[in-house]
Amino acid sequence: MPVTDISPARARELQQNGCLLIDVREPAEWAAGMAEGARPVSKSELESQACHHLESYGQAAILICAGGKRSDACAAELQRQGYTALYSVLGGTQAWIDAGLPVSPYSASDFDRRYARQMILPNVGREGQQKLSNSRVLIVGAGGLGSPCAFYLAAAGIGHITIVDDDLVDLSNLQRQILHKNSNIGQNKVNSAKSTLNDLNPTICIDIHKDRITTINISNYLNNIDLVIDATDNFNSRYAISDACARRGIPWVYGAVHRFEGQVSLFTASIPDGRGLCYRCLFPESVDGPDAPNCTEAGVMGVAPGLIGVLQASEAIKRILGIGQSLTGRLLHIDLLSMTTHDTQMQPDPECPICGSNGGAGAP
Repeated sequence: MPVTDISPARARELQQNGCLLIDVREPAEWAAGMAEGARPVSKSELESQACHHLESYGQAAILICAGGKRSDACAAELQRQGYTALYSVLGGTQAWIDAGLPVSPYSASDFDRRYARQMILPNVGREGQQKLSNSRVLIVGAGGLGSPCAFYLAAAGIGHITIVDDDLVDLSNLQRQILHKNSNIGQNKVNSAKSTLNDLNPTICIDIHKDRITTINISNYLNNIDLVIDATDNFNSRYAISDACARRGIPWVYGAVHRFEGQVSLFTASIPDGRGLCYRCLFPESVDGPDAPNCTEAGVMGVAPGLIGVLQASEAIKRILGIGQSLTGRLLHIDLLSMTTHDTQMQPDPECPICGSNGGAGAP
């Protein structure tokens, strides 16, 4: 199937209607100026890691290079990989400029300046920062845990963050849910979150969905995801996350708060790899119901989800970079009133209905 070539004017029209425009030239070429709003991703990177930049095989994307040849070749390669909605700009960036379409400056040092204090770390560096930029993280919940976690993941340069939440911003949220402001009351939390994070770091992609995670829809959000953050406030969604991640071998970071206390851990169960220890190994059945703790009735110190959310972000970054000692197999408990912490060592349950070695992978 031949690549669909389009004029710069048509490309601009599609871009303004929400289509992704990707500049596949090299950084030295970007420095001379780029089509306004284009995302800089070199041809070699896009061809080798398309899943980090395109959400699905059917996502529409326009490729642009200097004169049109590289974007044609890149689109052809991506088509070979299964991507189906690709366009290439005839004449490339030069034709874009000749048509009088807007161009924005690109400074190769923007990346360096933004992440300078992070890249100077000996176990991060430019290579590690690029890993973060190429990573895709799903955050389930934009409330007390999701707010600080999303803030720090966006600031750290996680390249693609998907946020799922079905709630609206309420005045009572603002004591702890720092993604939202007084002016956001009544808005969808995901819209408020996207606006805040785009202001913080406009170089990353924030994808939002107004939805509530269940066992039925969780799989819709796991394609091409490297790691999941559980920032929920209900057990049913948490079990759905744990079960689905175990079946696909996707790591996920657990967090929970109650009054002045919090817990955090990293679960890496993988049925494809024969590796156990999922959330059901600890809590085989949901405790949702009138006896389940919730912050509406029990209350919560605002800094408790702030602290746990930041720790979740830390675990996520460490996992993506492959550095440090993670909380896999350990449940970290923090009590803010006594300012004490303790670890609980966890072991896989061979009888676990999801990841157990004596059966497993069954229905919850």
